[in-house]
Amino acid sequence: MSENESKPIQKESKHTTLYVILGALVVGLIILCVIFARQRSQMQEMVEILELEKEELTDEYEDLSIQFDGYQQMDVHNDSLQEQLAIEQQRVRDLLEELRITKATNARRIAELKKELTTVRKVMVEYVRQIDSLNQTNARLTKENQHYRRENQQIVEQNTQLTEENTVLSETVTRASRLEVIDFKTTFLNIRDKKTKQFSKIHKFQFDYTLGKNTTCEPGMKTVYLRLTRPDGEVLTKSNSPTFAFEDGELQSSMAQEIEYSGEELASVMYWTVEEILYAGDYQVDFFAEGQHIGTFSFNVKK
Repeated sequence: MSENESKPIQKESKHTTLYVILGALVVGLIILCVIFARQRSQMQEMVEILELEKEELTDEYEDLSIQFDGYQQMDVHNDSLQEQLAIEQQRVRDLLEELRITKATNARRIAELKKELTTVRKVMVEYVRQIDSLNQTNARLTKENQHYRRENQQIVEQNTQLTEENTVLSETVTRASRLEVIDFKTTFLNIRDKKTKQFSKIHKFQFDYTLGKNTTCEPGMKTVYLRLTRPDGEVLTKSNSPTFAFEDGELQSSMAQEIEYSGEELASVMYWTVEEILYAGDYQVDFFAEGQHIGTFSFNVKK
């Protein structure tokens, strides 16, 4: 073969080698592009998974925060436990805030926050157990207190009933032992102490009264007070009219009389001298003795 014939063959060989190399490069580049696209797709899928995991973790933290809010609002009668709940609640809030600002691609911190969530949950379980125990104890104590209150109420009611019965008994005994005016009569007298019916000649009122028999009343000297009230409601008195005790106070009498009472029926009389202007109308006479009202009567003066 001549030298001129060998040169085209060599050129053709070089071109072939170049095409082969270029083909190999193109194939390699295509392979690299495929690998890169696949890796990019996998990375995107991983980011999406991390985003979803972050969202789920955020939801769990928010649920936990709401649970802590609920327990904080409960009436837990334990200051130490309330304080611990407040600390853990703030811890959850801080972790939740950190989680919100943490990028989903920060897988390491996301994993740490997930681990923290597990720890807080365990703590909450313990607090729930303590709260349940306290609630059970409080429920038991409340039931016992209700039982004791019912018993105390029964005792109070029994004591009240006994007190009322004793009061009634005491009042009964008091009524039974007090004096009582059982009969009363008014007579009008003139200046000569003779009976009269003429309005202008009335000089005295003669009050005849009778104390009833009462063997339960202690015998001895008694003071009987009489209050004379004229038709306009004014109690008639004189300068020497005594006062007497009645219902935690003092009353003014019109006159008083000392008698010796033995327990048997006793008749007596009092006189009222008319020294003031005489009114026509209905007069009232009230008797008192030993701090008790023992009779009320009335009479009429006509013109």
